[in-house]
Amino acid sequence: MMKGLKKWRLFSLLAALTVFLAGCGQEELSTLLPAGQVAKDQFNLLLLSSGIMLLVILVVVAIYVVALVRFRRSKLGEDHIPEQVEGNSTLELVWTVIPIILVLILAVPTVYYTYKLGDVTAMGAVDDDGNDENLVVDVTAKLYWWEFEYPQLGIVTAQELVVPTDEKVYFNLMAADVKHSFWIPAVGGKLDNNVENMNKFYLTFEKESSELDEGVFFGKCAELCGPSHALMDFKVKSLPRADFDAWVTAMQATEGVTADKESADEGEALFAASCIQCHAVSGVGETGAVGPNLADFGERNRVAGFMKHTEEDLKKWIKDPQKYKPGNQMPPFADAFTEDELDALAGYLMELSVEK
Repeated sequence: MMKGLKKWRLFSLLAALTVFLAGCGQEELSTLLPAGQVAKDQFNLLLLSSGIMLLVILVVVAIYVVALVRFRRSKLGEDHIPEQVEGNSTLELVWTVIPIILVLILAVPTVYYTYKLGDVTAMGAVDDDGNDENLVVDVTAKLYWWEFEYPQLGIVTAQELVVPTDEKVYFNLMAADVKHSFWIPAVGGKLDNNVENMNKFYLTFEKESSELDEGVFFGKCAELCGPSHALMDFKVKSLPRADFDAWVTAMQATEGVTADKESADEGEALFAASCIQCHAVSGVGETGAVGPNLADFGERNRVAGFMKHTEEDLKKWIKDPQKYKPGNQMPPFADAFTEDELDALAGYLMELSVEK
């Protein structure tokens, strides 16, 4: 008897913790705190399906409890035979029609929103002057980082997506190596980045990321893609249109910027001699680089997408990338630089910015 009570206490505790933890979540990461119209539409579908499931569970539990109470053996005796309802056309009609109705209640809005959220016909729309009416971003997923190209604006960045608020932003999703999946939990559901074909969809960002604790929304890869799948993060800055335009202007102003081997800055000279082969420090360009674009590295809030944005963690990453993100394409540089050189290189990277 005591063992049974202990089990029920444990079950009750776990149930209470489940309810409590379900209310927890980071605003920049939680699907339960939608920050855009797409996320709100998907959240409403989640509420509808959960409501239908809860209704079915309550009805089944109620029937089960009634049967236990009214027809228990101690009340009716050992020889009691309940009324047989086999072949009752009314009952069979009821338990056939009700599930059909519930499925239709769920299916109609699901189909509607599927087509609504998949409508990208306005992606290539232009005004009377031939200017693009909507922002388009080409997203290329790689092992294990993200590249974002703005083809209409001639700029490219990595690991940090910057978008305007209160308007549709259209995405072309691609993968450079294996299948990945683009997901910003607080803003909308995931869609796959494929190697063999391009997926298209749109999202809306109604909340400025500056209002969040860390100043960014968190994006994830939602498709198992290798040993460092869980570490394949990116960040999203959502800005008012005026601030976004200012950011674009600042990015475009970096055209032609590069690192100089003859620079008096030791960090810049080291970068030019070793890192420039894979990484660009200009925000103007196209996708296809071997490594992430670093034009705005100093403004980011993570190193390699998940490590603290400090010189110390940056030096750890440069020394041995495989230790922190197994399977990535960056070679180790532990033997290539002295500690003083690492300090200089990290200092140079931390100063890279387009917002100065």
